[in-house]
Amino acid sequence: MSSPPASESRKGSNSVQVRRYNERVVLEALQRLGQASKAELARSANLTPQAVAAIVDHLEEVGLVRHEGKRVGQVGQPSTLYAPAPDGAFSIGLHIGRRAFDAVLVDFTGKTLRIETCEYEFPEPKAVADLAGAYVQTFRASLPPALRERIVGVGVAMPYFMDSWTKELGMPRSITEAWESFDFAKALTHHISLPLFFENDASGAATAELVYGRGRETRDFIYLFIATFIGGGLIINGNLETGPHGNSAAFGPYPVTPSLLSTVPPPKGPFEILLRRASIYVLTHHLRENGVPIRRAFELEAMGEKAEPFLGEWIADCADALAQAIVGAIAVVDVDGIVIDGILPPAILQRTVEAVSQRFGEIVPEGLVAPRIEVGTIGPQAAAIGAAILPLYAMFAPDSGTLVKAKAPGSGRINLQTYILAQ
Repeated sequence: MSSPPASESRKGSNSVQVRRYNERVVLEALQRLGQASKAELARSANLTPQAVAAIVDHLEEVGLVRHEGKRVGQVGQPSTLYAPAPDGAFSIGLHIGRRAFDAVLVDFTGKTLRIETCEYEFPEPKAVADLAGAYVQTFRASLPPALRERIVGVGVAMPYFMDSWTKELGMPRSITEAWESFDFAKALTHHISLPLFFENDASGAATAELVYGRGRETRDFIYLFIATFIGGGLIINGNLETGPHGNSAAFGPYPVTPSLLSTVPPPKGPFEILLRRASIYVLTHHLRENGVPIRRAFELEAMGEKAEPFLGEWIADCADALAQAIVGAIAVVDVDGIVIDGILPPAILQRTVEAVSQRFGEIVPEGLVAPRIEVGTIGPQAAAIGAAILPLYAMFAPDSGTLVKAKAPGSGRINLQTYILAQ
């Protein structure tokens, strides 16, 4: 069943047996509204004023809601306003990437309190698990003792197949074999006593954009994230659609024409795949082969003109491939927008998205409704921030069962549009 439009609220029930559900409905409405009076919450949740008054008083008593002053200037008595309490709950998000590890700590309003990044040449599984445990301990210790028990869980975003595409990175066989035999989830449980929630890294990034970014205004969009390898996500009617195998909108294997870059070898088959044209590893390889010393994408920000003309060559080649992929995707799925984010410096990402938009306009065939092509709003930590959403949703959203299924591939649909954390 599809979720209600963003303008509608989830409908509650006044039955005593579903009091906890109604508490979640009220919390959801308050998160979406940012601040509201009890009367406004009653209308939003479709509950009686008496029921909402009792629920809000209880939520305030347990520390999830707080007073935000009064609204004056209206007819009648000033209305007391309520808002989510920032220290009502906390969540930790971890992103295990192929080149870097990101960790974030967020509060109940969605504000990021801490961000930590650690780069590595290759992700050795045991070392990554140890790193995850160390960051969780550090984040817990950073909170006052009275608040540490309010961390509701740890979300983990990572590629479903860490041992795939290793040839492109030159990953040693010892690392790939280690991932094949290593039970990463079990290793994390030895380090982390909090509940764990897992999601694909690109889906995690798409989740962050859905909840905190373009998803506030667009309910149907395709999300593309340019990282070491390109990935993506599909948002339909405010839901993250992951498919029966958790692989919807993966985009990496999408067939496109061969690259025109001199540093990219010709494909072995009749077509190239998007991953080998629109990924950061292709960019850094192209620059190094042309005498530009670079290891990571963020170094481009300080290079300026030193990266040209080779950066421009990659942008043109990447944009052409992405435009082809977008045409193919919208021929199958009707969406309002295309959101492109990644680990590129903001100015270079903006330049790339503009090139994609221009190239798309040149090749889009008749019979298709052209979506808006926009820059993402989250940036390099999108996957980690998306991971941090998972425990909060599971704990406080009205229908947590939908999301809990996303602990493993094959989750199908994640309805997050109805749980918008106020900034």
